[in-house]
Amino acid sequence: MSDLAYATGSAGDTHDRAYHLAQDPHPENGTALGFWLYLMSDCLIFAALFATYGVLGRSYAGGPSGAELFDLKLVALNTGFLLLSSITFGFAMLQKQQGKVNGTLGWLVITGIFGLCFLGLELYEFHHLIHEGATPQSSAFLSAFFALVGTHGLHVTFGTVWLVTLMVQIKKHGLTQANNRRLMCLSMFWHFLDVVWIGVFTFVYLMGVL
Repeated sequence: MSDLAYATGSAGDTHDRAYHLAQDPHPENGTALGFWLYLMSDCLIFAALFATYGVLGRSYAGGPSGAELFDLKLVALNTGFLLLSSITFGFAMLQKQQGKVNGTLGWLVITGIFGLCFLGLELYEFHHLIHEGATPQSSAFLSAFFALVGTHGLHVTFGTVWLVTLMVQIKKHGLTQANNRRLMCLSMFWHFLDVVWIGVFTFVYLMGVL
């Protein structure tokens, strides 16, 4: 009975035994529920950062304001990269549903490239601001800005590492049930970052310039 186990209907009743594998399958929707709970906790983190920026976003300490520092064209291009990555991830999920491993990997590669482009431009923006003397220590406004935008950038970094790791797993094992489940979780995470960035673009950059 090492590979099989059984359950009886009542004490002492061994008639109608229900046999099943000792290694129970993954609970249906268990991972999805747990990951939704994680995303809700992440929402609280970003809500706190947005609230902090809302309070400190006009505390310039005599230094430059957002209107003087932000390059909307650069930020709009960066926003386009992240939104396109969300679309290409959607195409990857469509290929996954059709069971096409190469198609799924191809769109995931494009998604990763857009994610890296986003991170590259964000690092360029941070380097430019620090070079101009607009460091996190310069004012409460800049401290809140770097904390909010930097936290989002860290999430995109971790998401990109996760994406590459999952691509290796799919290449090695194919579209197994476990990999499909991981793709679903990463998809939710990636789209969540897009929603957060839309809030950052509107609340921080647009309102900062206008």
